[in-house]
Amino acid sequence: MADMPANVRTTITALQRNNMYAAYVETAKEVPAAVAALLHEGDTVAVGGSVTLNETGVTELLRSGAYRFLDRNKEGLTRDEVEEIFRQSFFADAYLCSANAVTLRGELYNVDGNSNRIAAIAYGPKSVILVVGIQKLVPDLEAAIQRVKTVTAPKNAMRLSCATFCAENGTCAGTEGGMTLGCGTDARICCNYLVSAKQRHKDRIKVILVGEEVGY
Repeated sequence: MADMPANVRTTITALQRNNMYAAYVETAKEVPAAVAALLHEGDTVAVGGSVTLNETGVTELLRSGAYRFLDRNKEGLTRDEVEEIFRQSFFADAYLCSANAVTLRGELYNVDGNSNRIAAIAYGPKSVILVVGIQKLVPDLEAAIQRVKTVTAPKNAMRLSCATFCAENGTCAGTEGGMTLGCGTDARICCNYLVSAKQRHKDRIKVILVGEEVGY
């Protein structure tokens, strides 16, 4: 790990201590090969909503035909069909997504509105693979909370055209408050919160850290 940035080295050691597989690639173009190495041909795979997977070419890999891809973003799907894919994803061989933040203590921090993603991270799929850009590494959970309130939530709310305070103002209404303080709108995307720390099942959760900024 001598060639890794110091914060990456620290995070990988902490993730491994927490029974999570951890790896590092320097560039986004290396991500598909790193992901493929963790999959088997014919695996049933599913994804959470993720800009990171699109930017790194992982979505294209999953659509290559080598896997049985439960593609939630396939054209023409009805909302009922998408929600059925969410449920089928719990039985996938591998579930792929990103994290909103990863602490130097080896904790994953994720916040969702619909919450199918954090549910799958916590339980269900045999393997969970997270691809995480280097800008998402933070010192601790307090920094992770602030990152979501000031960066992740506003950008995702704007991307998804959600009528929220953060989409309009670029930051959470509850920036100065605790974890769950925020706007009161029904369009809010910060509804459920998941911290993944020491894992009971070794290497079920796998984290690929990328030495470039990818995703939100």
